[in-house]
Amino acid sequence: MNRVVSLVGIGLLTITLSTLGMGKNPNSDIMTLMSNQVTNSKSFQSQQLYNQWGCTGKNTSPELKWSNVPEGTKSFAVTMYDPDAPTGSGWWHWVVINIPANIHSLSLNAGMESGKNLPKGANMLRNDFGFKGYGGACPPPDSAPHNYHITVYALNIPNLDLNSSASPAMAGFYILQHTLAKTILTAPTNAR
Repeated sequence: MNRVVSLVGIGLLTITLSTLGMGKNPNSDIMTLMSNQVTNSKSFQSQQLYNQWGCTGKNTSPELKWSNVPEGTKSFAVTMYDPDAPTGSGWWHWVVINIPANIHSLSLNAGMESGKNLPKGANMLRNDFGFKGYGGACPPPDSAPHNYHITVYALNIPNLDLNSSASPAMAGFYILQHTLAKTILTAPTNAR
């Protein structure tokens, strides 16, 4: 059963999420996502903006914490995606896979290119900027705000066996095949 739910005023923010296959009572343990840097439906701070292509942010991935993980979760994946990018296929800013099931957070700047702040076992794929790491928000000049979706997926397998050169779209294909639940923060941003 697919179900989309909006919850208002949980902790520091409002969250929108979708639960998939959570048993007889899908509302009993709804997966939630919180961040000290990102508030749902509010623009990113300059810290989370890109630092090239005319944008002057710090390109620091936000701290993320998730809870109410569904039974049977064996790993997590995290993505940041802009469906409003003028490409015909959106823009992938960040893809992290193979986060162990006992890890329920990513630290501030976990998306740095070296990967040194990632939990052991987790790894990043190439984003649409062309590097493995977090690429912050940077909508084109004079565009309407873009809606950046940060999503945490609870997966039913311990490891996505993807080639290190796999595209974010390929990762998305495998992530969606193994999703038990997901939770999303959306930050509408016009960085210029």
